[in-house]
Amino acid sequence: MGKMIEEFNSYRSKMNERIMESANTNIKRFFALDTTTYADGALDVKTKEMLGLVASMVLRCDDCIKYHLGKCHEEGVSSEEMNEIFMIANLVGGSIVIPHYRRAVEYWDELNAQ
Repeated sequence: MGKMIEEFNSYRSKMNERIMESANTNIKRFFALDTTTYADGALDVKTKEMLGLVASMVLRCDDCIKYHLGKCHEEGVSSEEMNEIFMIANLVGGSIVIPHYRRAVEYWDELNAQ
């Protein structure tokens, strides 16, 4: 596994566990809502993850971008599809998304290299 991927997944898991140690009911429900929202429904998981990635890029959340890139990779999103996702995010978000686009491409390349 690539260094960026390993560091991201390790930190995310560690801190999610730490949060759940002291989380109140509302936080636990919020985490559960996030999980269930991305489950198969009228839209399949792949589509939901692609939507989540576009939203994350437009909102400029690098952790969210990495998370959704990993999920998109797991769901079999191709590099051609990813390029279109990136183009939509840049069109909707504007030029301020470009630095996140750079980091997203770097992370996507690492996912594909494993």
